[in-house]
Amino acid sequence: MKIFYAIQATGNGHISRAMQIYPYLQKFGTVDFFLSGNNSSLQIDLPVKYKSKGCSLYYSKCGGLDYWDIVKNINPIQIYKEAKALPLKNYDVVINDFDSITALACKLQKVHSVQLGHQASFISKNTPRPEKTSRMGEFIFKNYAPASQNIGLHFERYDSFIHPPIIKEEIIQANPKNLKHITIYLPSFDKDCLEKAFKSVADVQFHWFLDTVKEEHTLGNITYFPVSQKQFNQSLINCEGIITGGGFETPAEALYLAKKVLSIPIKKHYEQECNAAALSKLGVPTLKNIGEDFGKEIENWLNTNSIYPKIEANNISETLQYLFDTYKR
Repeated sequence: MKIFYAIQATGNGHISRAMQIYPYLQKFGTVDFFLSGNNSSLQIDLPVKYKSKGCSLYYSKCGGLDYWDIVKNINPIQIYKEAKALPLKNYDVVINDFDSITALACKLQKVHSVQLGHQASFISKNTPRPEKTSRMGEFIFKNYAPASQNIGLHFERYDSFIHPPIIKEEIIQANPKNLKHITIYLPSFDKDCLEKAFKSVADVQFHWFLDTVKEEHTLGNITYFPVSQKQFNQSLINCEGIITGGGFETPAEALYLAKKVLSIPIKKHYEQECNAAALSKLGVPTLKNIGEDFGKEIENWLNTNSIYPKIEANNISETLQYLFDTYKR
């Protein structure tokens, strides 16, 4: 078969998932990838045939979304042209990981598609939401990248079409240890927003991954790393805990490894607020805001004995077999 796979590149999670799925997809046919967005900092080891600036997320300095930057970088005319030009009818299967251009192309060209990914899980009303839901957020879930069918991924099986998270093979095969450091991955925060707080917890060693760092170096109790999947995986496997955003892939891998997790969802990012609600149900602490007492909150988190349920890993072969068996039904 000829397979078209669209990846939303508003961060590293979608790309990381596609890189994990790709070897399994090759058993079914040849795969061409469409990369939409420009927020990823990962080195991409995939046969990307099509690229677009797409619709990308932009962040403010300290943990929020910059809506003005998001809106001003959207070009509706260009998006329409790109959607019309994508040769989707040349493919037997179209897989979409929450990309609006591919969804529009499917509508214009009357092509069947399946949405495979975390965002697809929010089609179900059973998936956890925050106490205060967002009409706009719910509208985006349903209308940003609609597909003919959905295969969702989430921490738990909240509905019949929702499957466990895809965990990297390196994580599954790992022998995790506790080398007492704390891994940090908070891409929506600039270094200046958090450095003082981490330095104030002087007896804790931090591994901080930042896209502004070019080479690994240590200053005091903080070792700074460039964003590298290999280095990050090793830090996560051997950490005591991780401080991360309200994304999906990183908390899922940390919970699979039975690591302590502190989640700080991006402000006014509805999907991350929903993820925080799901994490809270699993017993994971979440912070809505970071204040002057952040260093003290880190200490309290580390001193609290927390046991989270170890989540299930996705059987990728079974999920893809289900996808192809049900395609166009």
